[in-house]
Amino acid sequence: MANCYHHALSSVNKFGGKIEDYIKIHLWFDESKAHFADLRHRALRHHSFGIWQSEQVFGLTITNSDGKVIPVRFIGEQHVTEDLGFIPCVADWLKTIHTEPWMLKGYKLESETKQATSVVKLNVNTNSRPDT
Repeated sequence: MANCYHHALSSVNKFGGKIEDYIKIHLWFDESKAHFADLRHRALRHHSFGIWQSEQVFGLTITNSDGKVIPVRFIGEQHVTEDLGFIPCVADWLKTIHTEPWMLKGYKLESETKQATSVVKLNVNTNSRPDT
């Protein structure tokens, strides 16, 4: 999908009504483009939690111009699936983030923790008496 207009047109084809019935929801999903202008903007709302959030913003349903009641969840699922091919969860996005030093203030990387644990175990083993 190229843009919100095309998503809204797809909603019309799927659910009936007019583009105006759906465009605000599709614009909301892509609002993050204003802050991050490549496909990574999708990490902020293109997931199961983003679809849930869209229900909080727009309500559980909308009534389109044909008078048909459409679940907002269906519109969100359509948008995300058209862009990604499936609906990821937030963890699917977050696990792709590479840890940077500024993110770790006060915390150690897992590899540092494992290394420290190995050193402690090694010291404990070195200081223990051998079996007789």
